[in-house]
Amino acid sequence: MNAPAARPAPVSPTPRLGGDVALSRMPAHWMLGRLGKKVMRPGGLQLSLRMIDALGIGPDDDVVDFWPGLGVTTERMLARGPHSYLAVERGPAEAARVRAVMREGDECIVTPPHRTGRPDASASVAYGEALLTLEPAPRKTATVAEAARLLRPGGRYGIHELLLTPDGLPEAAKADIERTLTRVLHVGARPLTETEWRRLLEDGGFTIDSVETGGMLLLDVPTFLSDEGWGGTLAFLGRSLAHPSVLPRLTEIWNVFRRYRDNLGAIIITAHRP
Repeated sequence: MNAPAARPAPVSPTPRLGGDVALSRMPAHWMLGRLGKKVMRPGGLQLSLRMIDALGIGPDDDVVDFWPGLGVTTERMLARGPHSYLAVERGPAEAARVRAVMREGDECIVTPPHRTGRPDASASVAYGEALLTLEPAPRKTATVAEAARLLRPGGRYGIHELLLTPDGLPEAAKADIERTLTRVLHVGARPLTETEWRRLLEDGGFTIDSVETGGMLLLDVPTFLSDEGWGGTLAFLGRSLAHPSVLPRLTEIWNVFRRYRDNLGAIIITAHRP
């Protein structure tokens, strides 16, 4: 008599961004991701790709990617065929999404970005996007220090972050913007000016190679269409209408971005470890 066939192991569901928190109350990047937005970088996908270009990633590189998010930049970067790739993610939901675009042999770990536990000088390129903006000052410094520790001499580091403008913005105005962004985004948002971003990397032991700034384009309509395509944009609108509780919050975020449009931008910096 034949033994009964073994039952296939159950497939674990992909963790949901934001878990069971109501869409109207979760951090904005989770809410936008749940509604279908795939690119959530301050300057849009094109600025991310210019950062990747400036880093000159190629087949000999061992790459560390801090907080790849939904993996859009990751896919473009992996198409360059780096020797190895390590993603450092903040949680299992984000990790599950980036693992879906990784190659066999690539690795994703869930750990704080300032404490990866990986060997010194184990990478030739490191980069992070929309990461340092969300960190308080001590964690900004610690994360940059971790990137420097992981990189070999001559290794390259890139960031794509939210920018405060102009450089001479008064401290009271900076504090007002930070409080307002934190309130509407439901997550700490602590952008810096260009001089402050430069100083953060230089104080961390890096030599600046290139800097490019642009507009804050997260919800800019032409950039939204370019990044997500018509299909993705219509899907986002459909999901938003299907969850009307998010509409007042989306409107509030849009209004805050417009209110501070002269003081918010995006910045990419590439640097190297001497």
